[in-house]
Amino acid sequence: MSAPIPFYKYHALGNDYIVLNPAEAGDSLTVETIQLICHRNYGIGSDGILLGPIKDPQEEFALKIFNPDGSQAEKSGNGLRIFTRYLWDHGFIDGDHVTIHTAGGTVNAQVYESGKLISVDMGTVSFDSRIIPVEGPEGEVINQKMEVNGQTLEFCAATIGNPHCVILKPEISAAEAKEMGPLIEVEPRFPNRTNVQFMKIVDRSNIQIEIWERGAGYTLASGSSSSAAAAVAHRLGLCDSQITVHMPGGKIEIKIAEDFAVSMTGTVTRVAEGVIHPEMFGQ
Repeated sequence: MSAPIPFYKYHALGNDYIVLNPAEAGDSLTVETIQLICHRNYGIGSDGILLGPIKDPQEEFALKIFNPDGSQAEKSGNGLRIFTRYLWDHGFIDGDHVTIHTAGGTVNAQVYESGKLISVDMGTVSFDSRIIPVEGPEGEVINQKMEVNGQTLEFCAATIGNPHCVILKPEISAAEAKEMGPLIEVEPRFPNRTNVQFMKIVDRSNIQIEIWERGAGYTLASGSSSSAAAAVAHRLGLCDSQITVHMPGGKIEIKIAEDFAVSMTGTVTRVAEGVIHPEMFGQ
């Protein structure tokens, strides 16, 4: 990188992303570049990078989502809310609605409160082992068991364009998510690795989750994790179709249709704009 690169930083319930516009930053990022930009000591610091808008012939806008380890994520609920806010702030959309294409599917987003509140139609949740994917018997991955670090865990798996492993427990903690999450993420039955949620049912309209995010680590909030966990709670008959998901960073509202199509609504906060100096890449 030989010239300063403009960046735009937002957070959604403490889950922070940097938006880079390909027209300003180029459309190719190396793993090393992504890792450096996301590094909280040597770079700007973030839970990931949103590269867009990328004009797509069949969509209004396309988006690439990168984890801080340099890997590409199929979908991110918080990332999509943040990217929608970026598009709104910078005049890319005229109205209050936008369609965005990701590697995990196409979504529709709606803007409220001048971009401070965003709703995203996340797509339809599937529990099918072939679609998620999960190695083992074909069929829905509901209340299955696995051995991790000497513990027997009961889990459900789901996908909403990216894979999730939901573990229902009477009590959850950040410490457990940090200890067990990295082991479950790379458990061999998940060939594409997996996001991990430890979930506590509060009542029929509220759940609490702690999150280990694939490629990012312990995370204060996650839109796709909220969507997957809420869908699992509803599939198990423990919650109704409208669920508030409580996380360390805040809460997200989830609505689940009969076919398990999920709508997610949550806040977005504008943090900073600036330029990344090329000297950073010479470290």
